This record gives sequence, C-alpha cells and structure tokens, in this order.
Amino acid sequence: MTKKETGPSKLPAQDQSRRGFLKTGAAAGVAATSIPYFSWTKPAFANLSKNDRPQIGCIGVGSMGTGDARGHANFGDIVAVCDVDERHANRAKNDDKIGKGKADAYADYRKVLERDDIDVVSVVTPDHWHVKICIEALEAGKHVFCQKPLTLTLEENQLIRNACKKHKDKVFFVGTQQRARRDLFLRAVNMVQKGFLGDIEKVTVGINGGDVGGPFPVADVPKELDWEMWLGQAPLVDFREKRCHYQFRWWYEYSGGKFTDWGAHHVDIATWALGMDGEGQGPVSIDGTDAKHPVDFKNGFPVVDDCYNTANDFNVVCKFDNGVEMHVTSRGDNGIKFDGTKGRMFVNRGKIVGKPVEENWDEGQFTDEDVQALYKDKPHEGHKNNFYRCISEGGLPVSDVFSHVQAMNTCHLAAIAARMNRKIGWDPVKEIIVGDDQAAAMFARKPRAGFEIPRVG
Repeated sequence: MTKKETGPSKLPAQDQSRRGFLKTGAAAGVAATSIPYFSWTKPAFANLSKNDRPQIGCIGVGSMGTGDARGHANFGDIVAVCDVDERHANRAKNDDKIGKGKADAYADYRKVLERDDIDVVSVVTPDHWHVKICIEALEAGKHVFCQKPLTLTLEENQLIRNACKKHKDKVFFVGTQQRARRDLFLRAVNMVQKGFLGDIEKVTVGINGGDVGGPFPVADVPKELDWEMWLGQAPLVDFREKRCHYQFRWWYEYSGGKFTDWGAHHVDIATWALGMDGEGQGPVSIDGTDAKHPVDFKNGFPVVDDCYNTANDFNVVCKFDNGVEMHVTSRGDNGIKFDGTKGRMFVNRGKIVGKPVEENWDEGQFTDEDVQALYKDKPHEGHKNNFYRCISEGGLPVSDVFSHVQAMNTCHLAAIAARMNRKIGWDPVKEIIVGDDQAAAMFARKPRAGFEIPRVG
C-alpha cells in the first residue's frame, strides 16, 4: 500500500458524528462532489469520542486479518472480533492496536452481524466463506470490507453482485490494494487506457505457481479450533494441518490456488487497464491445455485428498473478442507485461519498466486529475482511507465489487480450464460456459447442508 497522503487533522464542516457518518453513507451510490476532500487518517478522528466513531467488527483475525484489523482501527473502534480458532480471536481481542482487551470475542460470525451497534465489518476468512458472510452482512445493514479473492465460483460472482445491487446504500470494498499504488499500477493503467502503447495485442500476467506438498497425515483437531465451522460449505473431511489457515489456498475445495490468490491482483489490474472490467465483458475462450497439477486429476477433480491439488505449472491463454490475448502463467517474473503496437511495459509491486516509462511518454498526462479519475472522482489516498471516505461521502470505492467479479470470472475460468486440461468457451454476456457440459458443471458448487449462500437481489 502506498504511503498515506497527509492532510488536515481538523475535521471538515460536515457532520462527522457516527450518526452523520451513517446518514451520509446512505447516499453511497451517488457521488457527493459538494463535500470537501480531506485525508481519512488517524489524526482526522483523534478528537472524536467513542460514540461518534464508526463501530467495527472483524470476522477472521488470522495473519492477514490481524493486519487488516489494525488498519481499520485507524478509522473507528473495533468492538468485536471473531474467529473459529480461539487462539486468533483471543490474540486480536488483546492486541493493543485492535481489541485493546475490550472488544468482544466470538467464534460464530453471526454474533457480530446481529449487533445493531456495528456499522462496518471486515471479512478476512478463507475464500470459501467470503460470499456467504458478505451477503449476510449486507442483509444485516453493514458496510463491508472483504479481502480478495472475493469468490470461490463463477456463480458466487453473480450472487455477490446481485446483493450489492440490492444494497446500493452500503459500501462494499474488495481488498485489492494494488489499486492504490499510484506510481506503479495506476500509472500503468493510465498509460494503457490513454493509448500510449498503441493497441494492446497481448498481456502476460505472471502469478507464479502454487505450492506442492503431501501426502499430509490426518491429525487431531486443535482444541481451540472449530473444524466443522472452518469447513463451512466445503465437504466434511478429516483434519489435516496443511488444509487449514494459510495453506487453504492450495486446495481447490477452499480456493483457486494462484489463479485466484495472485490472479485477484494482477488479472484485476490487467482487466482494468484493458477496459474489460464491465458487466458483459470478458474472455470468449480459455485454453488450459498447458497446465500441470501436483496430483492426478479425473474429470476435473483430484484423485487423492491428502495433497495440495491446485495448479503448480501453467500457461493459460484467455482470448477476448477484441483480439487481445491474456496469458495467465506461472512462468517468468511475477507481474504484468503489456505488449502494444507502439511499445511494451512491465509492472509489478517493485517496478514499472519499458521504453514508454523510461522515455516518459505520459509526461504531463499522469496528473492528480488523471489519478482522481481512476479513483472514481475521489482523491488518491490509502486503500482503507478510500473505503471510509466512500462510506461518509458516497460513491463507489476504487476497489469495487462490480469490476472485481469481472476479473474473478477470468480467474475462475482459467482454473476450470486448467483442471479440465482443455480449451473451454465462455459467453461473457450470458455468463455461461458453452459447448462443454462437464466444464459447465463447475460453474457452481453445491454447499454442504446448513451452509447455503443466501440468494438476494
């Protein structure tokens, strides 16, 4: 995340009490251009009493959840923490930058959503829990910050989009923090969108390969962990330590491996730059024939259940109807390379390079106003700053759900094509896999009884 811009510590004239904060947030679907900009930093809230600050509940407080919770604490008071692992919940409760020993700790996220005093929830659970919790949070009247990747399946993209359309008075923010990197990713997006590279012919999205490991033995469930609740909608299986917590991302049962882990970042930026992030847009063919997994697969499913199973070596080619090819690959450098008719450029979290950059082709055309346009008419500032600004002022956040699910369509399709080890077709308008009934069956997954995802909107 970029360094937060400094700004006046004095609050603007508009009502920044908790009541005013929520009242203004009811206009979240409308840009409130008449409200003066200021930087949503910790000093901006320094003089507000506890009753005037937004109240926050943090669901999922493991490693990433801890970092996010500390960030949210700059903007409101964390009054509840929740995790199915008691160790995580207790640590967050007593963290002097999160719960400060005063927050309530829960094992069941529904206890957080039931509380009328909580205005904002942060969801940082394993991927397979995201959409269910987020939809229920919206239904409970909360603003939502959810870590990427937002979804587990193509169907979940539709479900969460529908819910956000229904609850347009609530701000929904996706934790794709690369969208805040002004001098790297925002510069790259601006350069592509303004045509400095000419017509883009190929985009190479390097996301590295997934981990390889196993077989892992069955183990006793830690006494502090509610394993069945951790599994949620996923099939009920024996506990293996390497299925849980951080390692969940290497199992298709809970995630999509690197396709969704890093794809949620780099495919998102590439799709944004190409202007292919609107509803009805996306690839029309996805070739997964050049993909390998650490275990054998049959009909798209692993034949063993004791090893990591997400793709570890791949080059999936996604073709768009405008002729652009996007290669989602584990090979080469992590980052995004744009090949255009006038030049090429590479960007990742450490650098942006290429002749267009070295010769400053965008000189004078990457201004504060250009960045503000990418920020949907908000000033450039830190990731969570933008979230809380949108709650107060209205408007879509820079990391909005609607563009995110378009990128996630590509990520999920790449994973499906890799699992099937063949080329599949996609109708981006109807949002269906075409000409392959077996692949089309992977559009959705039947959840375990009792863990169904609400269908709203």
